Parts: sequence; C-alpha cells; structure tokens
Amino acid sequence: MQKRVILKKGKEESLLRFHPWIFSGAIASIEGSPEEGDVVDVYTHEGKWIAVGHIQVGSIAVRVLSFKQEAIDERFWLKRLTVAYELRRSLGLTDRKDHNIFRLVHGEGDNLPGLVIDIYGHTAVMQAHSVGMHMDRMAIAKALQKVMGSAITGIYYKSETTLPFKADVDRGNGYIAGGPSDDTPLEYGMKMPVDWISGQKTGLFIDQRENRALLEKYSKDRSVLNMFCYTGGFSLAALRGGAKLVHSVDSSARAIELTAGGVEDNFPGDTRHAAFAEDAFKYLDRMDPVYDLIILDPPAFAKHKDALKHALIGYRRLNQKAMEKILPGGIMFTFSCSQVVTKDQFRMAVFTAAAQAGRSVKILYQLHQPADHPVNIFHPEGEYLKGLVLQVE
Repeated sequence: MQKRVILKKGKEESLLRFHPWIFSGAIASIEGSPEEGDVVDVYTHEGKWIAVGHIQVGSIAVRVLSFKQEAIDERFWLKRLTVAYELRRSLGLTDRKDHNIFRLVHGEGDNLPGLVIDIYGHTAVMQAHSVGMHMDRMAIAKALQKVMGSAITGIYYKSETTLPFKADVDRGNGYIAGGPSDDTPLEYGMKMPVDWISGQKTGLFIDQRENRALLEKYSKDRSVLNMFCYTGGFSLAALRGGAKLVHSVDSSARAIELTAGGVEDNFPGDTRHAAFAEDAFKYLDRMDPVYDLIILDPPAFAKHKDALKHALIGYRRLNQKAMEKILPGGIMFTFSCSQVVTKDQFRMAVFTAAAQAGRSVKILYQLHQPADHPVNIFHPEGEYLKGLVLQVE
C-alpha cells in the first residue's frame, strides 16, 4: 500500500507557497503505516498530490523533499548535490589554494531539509537533523562521492547529537566512506582548528567566516575580547589584523585548548594572546574596562519558541554588561544564532541594553550568514544568524 499523508481541508496553503514543512496539526490521516524516516506522498483533502517528503515524529511531521512527482533515489540525491556544489563553485569557494572550508549543503536552503554537509579540505562532514536523512545517509554519501570526485577522500558522519532525541536509530558517529586525511583546513590562508570528531556542530562555525574577515579589518592596535570563543576563529582574525591584545573566553576547557592550539599554529610564540576557561557573565562582571573591541557570539539562547522570552532577556543582559565595560569609542560585534529570535527582536534587545547601559551606540553593519548558508525564500526561518557591528561612545 502506498505510504500517504492526507491533509486537512485548507491546510495545503503553505505548500502552495512552497514552504517545506508540514506540521502535525495539518494532517487528517496517514495511510500505509509508514515508519519514521520513510518517504511519503502528500495529498490534499480533495485527493490531489502536492508533495513528497520524509515523515517524522514531532510538531514538524513531514519535511518536503520535492514539490514534483519524482522518485527519491540516487538520481535525486545526485541532482540536488550537483546543484549545491555548482552554487559553491560559482561563489569561488571550491578551487582556492588558501581556502578549503565551506558548507556544501545547508538544509532547507539547498532544498534538502534535515541535511548539512560541510567540507574541510578533503573531508566531508555529514550531519542529519531528521531520521529520514539518517536512513538515506549511505545513498547520499554515494552521490556525494560522484559529485565531489577526488576532491574528498573521506566522509565522516556525525549525527549523534542532532537526530531527534526519541528516535530509535543507531546514532554512531564515524567514517561512512574513506578515512582521515592529513591536509590542513584553511580559511583565507589561516589554519583553522577543527574537531569534527568531538567538537560542536561539524567542528567549526563556518557561518561566521565573512564576519571574521570583517573583524580582522577593525582589529589593528585594539585590545580584543572574544567571548564564547569556541575554537578561536575571531581571535585568530584579530591577531592577523594587528590587535595589540587578544583574550579568548569560553566555559569549555576543550574550546580553550583548541583556541590555544590554533594560535600556536598560526602565530607561534605570540604573547599577545591569552585564553580563559570561565563563564562569560562572570568574566564580564569581574573584568576591568580594558577592551575596545568585544565579540559576543553566544550559543543559541532559544532553540524553541517556549524559550524566547528568557532568550531575549539573556541577550539584553549580555550586551548590557559588555556595553558597560567597553572603552569609549569601542567596537562590538554581537550575534544571535537562535532561529526563533527575529532580526527585529534581537535588535530591540540590543537597543534596550544600550539604553540601560547609558551608552550612545551607533550601528555600523548588520551581519548575517554567508552565501554558502543560503536562505530558501519560501522558508524565512532559515535566516537564523543575526549580527550587529556597533560603535559604543
């Protein structure tokens, strides 16, 4: 029996606008007893075919793979991955000797909801955020090898922490094709400390690449504080930009270790840098006002709408503390990567922080994710990274 999802009357409107999510409340019935991760065909209340996608347990019940009647097979994966690769090639990210890190697949932004693939030199790191993509991982890996050819020698699968919590699947991480390579991940000539085996995400926050390049231009002769430094990407950019002092802070001792290693690889023996494993709020409370460039790049304060109110309070508190301590004329790079926090909400939190800190603040830039993290115009939720560059008088 065909595995089918039948929508309630009128609930196809978002699909007619090509939004790739079907919520559980929109479903009238399910036929064919599909298991989580199976491919299902979606029909309107009147029996008209409208989409095909992966079914899953949760509020998002189906992630749409296509609005055309087509088989989800090797040809499908090959076509989608080829389109994604050609976009990155057109952006100049695939053939540079001084740069070999980029995102190849960005979920809904590349019409592959629930899938992320990042490239680090000759290694592709694949991450599934849905059971459907997990079940299809070997077919995707096979297509990826055809698209990338000799450009990759290993595919590392890392979905242990990203698959739905209650999903009854084997979560093991590891190489599903090839093996490790000895090449060095480079970001515009900088050796980047990447840990795709035990690190966060796929090993590096690639989405801050262009923002790190911008920060480098503002760093000359400044005293820099990099909060929530993780692997220290902003710290490396500041050092290369000519900062006179760079301090990196993260609550994770492993992050501090990676940051210190990255600094030593790129600037051996450089005494301008120091790193501290400490809670960000406690560090801001106790620190002296010695910095005139501060980066605030915290983890997502809100991963679902129920946490939105507390997240906005957190962003306001964090920015207020930094504004109270930054030197006059200082520059702040402040970010939110919480998908449920809109640009306007984040900006209002920063506005409130400035008012409560009693500082005059100018917006110099409004920042966002780079082009290899595209936003599907029919899926505005994909615009998750928001940032502001501020001057604090």
